[in-house]
Amino acid sequence: MDRAPGLSVRLKLTLSYAGFLVVAGVLLLSAIGAFLWQEGWLQTTAEGAWRATPGTTFVRGFAPTAAAVMVFLLVFGLLGGWILAGRMLAPLDRITHATRTVANGSLSHRIRLPGRQDEFRELADAFDMMLARLEAHVAEQRRFAANASHELRTPLSVSKSLLEVARADPGRAADPLIDRLHTVNTRAIDLTEALLLLSRAGRRSFTREHVDLSLMAEEATETLLPLAEEHGVTLETDGDVAPTIGSPALLLQLTTNLVHNAIVHNLPQHGSVWVTTEARPKTVVLTVENTGEPITPESVSTLTEPFQRGTERVRSDQAGVGLGLAVVETITHAHDGTLVLTPRSAGGLRITVELRGAPLRE
Repeated sequence: MDRAPGLSVRLKLTLSYAGFLVVAGVLLLSAIGAFLWQEGWLQTTAEGAWRATPGTTFVRGFAPTAAAVMVFLLVFGLLGGWILAGRMLAPLDRITHATRTVANGSLSHRIRLPGRQDEFRELADAFDMMLARLEAHVAEQRRFAANASHELRTPLSVSKSLLEVARADPGRAADPLIDRLHTVNTRAIDLTEALLLLSRAGRRSFTREHVDLSLMAEEATETLLPLAEEHGVTLETDGDVAPTIGSPALLLQLTTNLVHNAIVHNLPQHGSVWVTTEARPKTVVLTVENTGEPITPESVSTLTEPFQRGTERVRSDQAGVGLGLAVVETITHAHDGTLVLTPRSAGGLRITVELRGAPLRE
């Protein structure tokens, strides 16, 4: 949620400590002054000014000394308060860092705050317990999806083989039902493979290697060029060498899904797709942009959800399985990257994937 800028908790605690110390100093000096007045060590002139009684040179430096003490207490309170507040809030900083890490998709992260029991450590332990339960629940869901997908692969493959034999039989009469069953079976196989890919990427069970995103973009566009020509879409690829560390297979799937999505969800005629890569100081960026019908921000926010196919933009012959961008988001998070979807003012969509950069290989 958006909030107006304000003082940090550490600065507030510092000012509180310093203010308390200064007030305590003022009270102490006031008590000393009252004691000296009561004992006759101090008198006031007719104008109301304080002065020492004759022969009591001890108290003549009281006012300057008191001022110096107050300045010392103020400086000491600010420095000491800043240090003490930092030490007191260090566990909270650690909890905040862990929360942000988990928000980026790393459910295996734990705070494990050391030390004796207190309020901060109770909060950290409760947070770790919540993460453990959440991770177990997500892992159970992924195992179920993976096991169900594995079980479906065999009967679907058998059905596909039988349908292909039936379609290839030269003696059979033209039967549109077989062709339709073949299409439905192919889509079911694609859905099963997508679920398996989601499960694999979500578990981060892959070997990380040196990958050039620009090569992934070139391979994806070359593979999908016939599809672009079929749909009358102009496909353009450009950009810098973009080295990163990750799974070549998953990053190629990510790029292919983005380009395929941009081709299919485009204008009926004379559409365009632009695929670019960029190398920044610490990150690399893959951008896929396409023309198309205008998209509302509300629709964009749901496109990465599983089985959300953006039906207002999708033609009936390319409905897909509804997991294209969900797979992209899962792969991006598995590589500790960020995915941003932005509607274009002229229509269409601009999708940006930003990953950690890596040194160029010689």
